[in-house]
Amino acid sequence: MTDTTRAAGAAGGELPRTTDEFTVKERTQTQLVLRRFVRHRAAMASLVVFVLIVLWAFIGPHLWHYSYQKYTPDNSQPPSAKHPFGTNSSGYDAYAQVMRGTQTSLKIAIMIAVGSTLVGAVWGAVAGFYRGVVDAVLMRLSDLVLTLPLLAIALVISARSGGSWYWIALVVAGLTWAYVSRVVRSTVLSLREKEFVEAARALGASDTRIIFRHLLPNSLGPIIVNATILVATGILIETALSFLGFGVQPPDTSLGLLVSQAQTAVDTRPWLFYIPGAFIIAIALTINFIGDGLRDAFDPRQQRVRQ
Repeated sequence: MTDTTRAAGAAGGELPRTTDEFTVKERTQTQLVLRRFVRHRAAMASLVVFVLIVLWAFIGPHLWHYSYQKYTPDNSQPPSAKHPFGTNSSGYDAYAQVMRGTQTSLKIAIMIAVGSTLVGAVWGAVAGFYRGVVDAVLMRLSDLVLTLPLLAIALVISARSGGSWYWIALVVAGLTWAYVSRVVRSTVLSLREKEFVEAARALGASDTRIIFRHLLPNSLGPIIVNATILVATGILIETALSFLGFGVQPPDTSLGLLVSQAQTAVDTRPWLFYIPGAFIIAIALTINFIGDGLRDAFDPRQQRVRQ
């Protein structure tokens, strides 16, 4: 304190005050989720790899000079600059076939995830909101679906559908939505007693509005996490069906079908078997890591972060 300040204080004047102003920046829930997800290194690396695979599978065929249906004179060639993934005994370029197979498998897996998530989320939200008889009936139907042998039913229906990827995705989605419904129901059961739901009721909001505008948006975390898990599950189910000969059929192809067709050539032309198998593993692993990152990002125990 300076002499002038002491003098002013002695004279009965007020000492000058210094106020250190600081601001606390409050983030929205979306910003919190993105911040936590970006900090998850494995999830971010997996997201980059998965996006690159998707771009390669859907854009690559338009840029590559061979078609997955086009014969070449190079039969049973190992990987080279001309054919990065080699060729099979018929002269098909494996690089073009793996791109097409990845594209088909991704379409099936994403359709399974979207269809199962939409049906399961609405089913579980309605059951959890109304409880009582409605909950009992809906959940018993859900339990019935869970007891059905997924692979066996998918094999039978896929065989009758002629190997169309669309029907395969539709059948598997119709048998996997029950997993999502149970998760969403348990979340909605805890949310329906919250103050914001009571406030919406007091303001005259209809049941439909409460479910779709309040309960489902607040259940988004578990829904998104389960959707990512279903993508990985869809890839593996499609692989199993195609490997058993009941999935995608020629002239179209998928990763599972490529592995199935190359199982007799593991010793002589291993690139035909291991390369599509590596893509199946890569997609399943990246999706699982992304799901782990989303699970951590939507952690309800971390509601507020201050900067």
